[in-house]
Amino acid sequence: MPGLETGFFDREVTAVARDLLGVLLAVGETGGVVVETEAYDAMDPASHSFRGRTARNGSMFRGPGHAYVYRSYGIHWCFNVTCRAGSAVLIRAVEPMEGIAPMEARRGMAGRTLCSGPGRLCQALGITGAMDGLRLDVAPFRMGRHRGPAGIVAGPRIGITKGVETPWRFCEAGSGWLSRGC
Repeated sequence: MPGLETGFFDREVTAVARDLLGVLLAVGETGGVVVETEAYDAMDPASHSFRGRTARNGSMFRGPGHAYVYRSYGIHWCFNVTCRAGSAVLIRAVEPMEGIAPMEARRGMAGRTLCSGPGRLCQALGITGAMDGLRLDVAPFRMGRHRGPAGIVAGPRIGITKGVETPWRFCEAGSGWLSRGC
């Protein structure tokens, strides 16, 4: 499986968010096909980059093709891929494909919710803050085209209070692995 080139990420954030559906995201020996994403750019009031660069969001400004990993509510990690300066795509859910046993061990469970939701996905894949800023084209990451989505559904993003009306959440139509209906 050929990996994604940096140029894949050097585009408008909603185009990247849509095109990530059907991509295999692997971290070490675990991975799955991306089925749900959310887009955020520097002009978006819901984006961490809206007020400019900070220590927390610095990876959003490193250039296309880097990991932006942050803690949400001080509880769980969230994994994003960076696009153009100040923009990133949150990976919300994957359909598990590789290393399912280690994912189940990390989560202490099996089933449909194994990787559905950003915190669950990070726990299952072993993504932590130590990976913030790493390039996506080198280990421990592997990203490459696996399949095209059956169809794409767009809707409002989840868990935000600003920019709620912006339909920048993208889901693979009919997927049983989404964090919630799209």
